[in-house]
Amino acid sequence: MSVVRLQSFRFILVGIFNTLSGLTIIFAAKSIGGLDDFESNLLGYGFGLLISFFLNRKWTFRHNGRIFPTAIRFVIVFLLSYMANLAAVYGLRDGVGANSYLAQAIGVIPYTVVFYLGSRYYVFPEDRIGTSQSGSRQAKYS
Repeated sequence: MSVVRLQSFRFILVGIFNTLSGLTIIFAAKSIGGLDDFESNLLGYGFGLLISFFLNRKWTFRHNGRIFPTAIRFVIVFLLSYMANLAAVYGLRDGVGANSYLAQAIGVIPYTVVFYLGSRYYVFPEDRIGTSQSGSRQAKYS
């Protein structure tokens, strides 16, 4: 399996876990906690953000770069993804009249696409050329 396919597969698995966790928190916050869409959405995605950073950093992309700059890039990509999500949620709910719960579920799609592309190419960039212990350069991925 190629590196891109493996990373995509792992990103999807992490995303499924985050999506189920996030939507559970969002729905519970709305129905049990009485929070509005924005507050519920922020709570659900905030929780998933922490899990996503650590799982994607170590498992999906196997990134070993410095944690602080990586976390800053991760937050930037998250914010862009979150804005895409909110645009979809409010566009569907207020513009089309979709049910709020359905709008939240559909809003996951633009969020996921923006987040994957940003993570792969900006947050956890691939260093295709590594240095072996002997100092010679070699390809990391075959």
